[in-house]
Amino acid sequence: MTRAQQIGVVLGLAIVTALTILRASDPGIFKLIRGVTFDEYQRLVPRTFEPMPVRVIDIDETSLHEFGQWPWPRDRMALLVDRLSEMGASAIAFDILFAEPDRLSPRNVIREVAGVDPSLAAKLPDNDEIFARAIAEKPVVLGFGLSNEGNYRPPVKAGFAFTGESPVSAPPYLGASTPLRPQLEANAAGLGHISLNPGNPSPVVRAVPLFLTDGEQLYPNLAIEALRVAQGASTYVLSGAPDRAGIMTSVKIGDFVVPLTAAGELWLYVTPDRAERYISARQVLAAEGASPDVAAAVAGSIVFVGTSAAGLQDIRVTALGENVPGVSLHAQAVEQILSGRFLSRPDWADGLEILMIAVLGCLLVGVTTFVSPAVALACGLLITAMALVASWLSFLYAGLLLDPLAPIISGSITHFASTSFRILVIDRERREVRRAFGHYLSPSLLHRIEHSRDALRLGGDDRELTVMFVDVRSFTEISERLAPTAVVAFLNTLLDALSRHVVANEGTLDKFIGDSIMAFWNAPVDVADHEIKAVRAALAMRETLAELNAGDAFGFGPGQQVGIGIGIHTGLACVGNMGAKTRFNYSAVGDAVNVAARLESCCKEVGFDILISDSTARSVQGMALIEAGAIPLKGKSSRTQILAVVGDERVAASAEFAALTVVHEQLTQALHSHSHSKNTRKLIGTAKLRAAQVIGGLAEFYQRISGRSDHFREVPDGFEKSVAD
Repeated sequence: MTRAQQIGVVLGLAIVTALTILRASDPGIFKLIRGVTFDEYQRLVPRTFEPMPVRVIDIDETSLHEFGQWPWPRDRMALLVDRLSEMGASAIAFDILFAEPDRLSPRNVIREVAGVDPSLAAKLPDNDEIFARAIAEKPVVLGFGLSNEGNYRPPVKAGFAFTGESPVSAPPYLGASTPLRPQLEANAAGLGHISLNPGNPSPVVRAVPLFLTDGEQLYPNLAIEALRVAQGASTYVLSGAPDRAGIMTSVKIGDFVVPLTAAGELWLYVTPDRAERYISARQVLAAEGASPDVAAAVAGSIVFVGTSAAGLQDIRVTALGENVPGVSLHAQAVEQILSGRFLSRPDWADGLEILMIAVLGCLLVGVTTFVSPAVALACGLLITAMALVASWLSFLYAGLLLDPLAPIISGSITHFASTSFRILVIDRERREVRRAFGHYLSPSLLHRIEHSRDALRLGGDDRELTVMFVDVRSFTEISERLAPTAVVAFLNTLLDALSRHVVANEGTLDKFIGDSIMAFWNAPVDVADHEIKAVRAALAMRETLAELNAGDAFGFGPGQQVGIGIGIHTGLACVGNMGAKTRFNYSAVGDAVNVAARLESCCKEVGFDILISDSTARSVQGMALIEAGAIPLKGKSSRTQILAVVGDERVAASAEFAALTVVHEQLTQALHSHSHSKNTRKLIGTAKLRAAQVIGGLAEFYQRISGRSDHFREVPDGFEKSVAD
């Protein structure tokens, strides 16, 4: 494992640990995401509406329009109870608070009339008494609300039995409630709280607390109290955890067992709101009596009395995103219990999700660190798909609510962080590689390679190259008089200064061979005018070496000059990765490389520092070139025509070079004609004088030219024409 991988694993595991701790703390954002996920599941597969003996008597807009604004006098509520009881309702539950005296009662109204004998009030009827007599001995359940004032708690009409440890402390806490009218409270068959989501800031009602607690006594919800009264049951049988107090698991209400959350809540599995669930209160209170259809719908049903009128502000949001009357959610809770279709989030769900975050996070850290990004991405997508599928199938077939998003989000964060770290490491390594290649390739070439998909064609590619070899003259003598460390310092100074010109002219540094440099142009990408750029690099090397010698950069002392020889040839070569599978170099081989190396060796014999072949010369027209003869090269069956590079276009355009060219042509003509006359020696002398005005390095060239007369006697066909062109 590399150090970068070790750091990546440590950072990844630290992120996984942090995310695991965060999920264990279960912040509000996680609860919100979890709730929204479960809402989506219900929207995909809502509970199917089935005809159930449950109805809502709706005090709707039409009822208010016919019987007047709310609140209605309680003698009308008594009439409603009488009508429903006569039709055979098994339980009548009011999602309405009867906390205040009926201000429309005749007894209360007469007291407010000035000048009326107070004793008359006692002779008038009281609507609260009428309502209390109406509900007596009937299966009526009244609702009570929560209050932030006082300490009143209503009486409990049912008994409680427990299995397991006591779950009394599990439900939400009831500090105080709104007191009901005493005679109503006493005559009701049951009392239940009407709060749907106490203490929950979410507007969506997802789970309903079936019980509240004051720490000693449990108080049932309106829905289950209506179900108890409808069955004539007297006791709730609560199941707690076998080894831990304060946890609910289920409740038995008559013949029905209801699974609960640890806090005593029922997860609502709702149906789309249906008109069949509602009966308008106007239809029940009609003067001519209820229709047979209404009577049949009420008979044997648990009826909830509430309102859908918008002005009475009892509208709630379901998991399906529908705005429904709050009373309908009490009805849906009973429908769900009767249907036996429950949703549950078992107490081990949190532990499983936390474990999945830890396990999958560690797996993703390992995969992201040690395998390719593509495989890591595939694993991440597979884990995401598996989590979604497992969660969905658990909901669909078992009604289990398992959160897939917490592991997925945590896994995504882990995968992103690990991948980002890996990319940063790779990017740093690429920068290092780029920096390394910057010693061998020019920035423009690097840019083209990075941004051109086909720029690098590896594995052996035949292409035209311009190859350059550079060698230090008399290096053996230099190394003999220097210590090894001094030789290394000398080579580093010289080769660094010279190789920069290869890169600056878009060339590729192939290798350093002792005191030599091999470079080529037109690979790994195409380089326009590569012959000219190679020659310009050679001329720049000449100038740089002169500056180094003048400044005694090598520390050899005055008069100790370092010389180089440069050979350049253009031809076909094979360029690509060469070597073993585990270690290879990007290099070039072929006849063009051999010719360039031989030309560099010929610099000693010719007595000049820069020699190029005629194939290169054809593409550098306009530069200051002079014929240097046709030299036999090792391994070649015919001699190779070479030229000496005197200077660039500026030198070629000078009068001094023009004068030198005239004398040089006369001299080469004399050498072609096998002339060893006094005139030839005179031409050599004149050429030396003319050359001194152009460049000092030609003196030795002309000094040796007479001894190389054989190099000028057999000129390859077409050479004179190519130079003339």
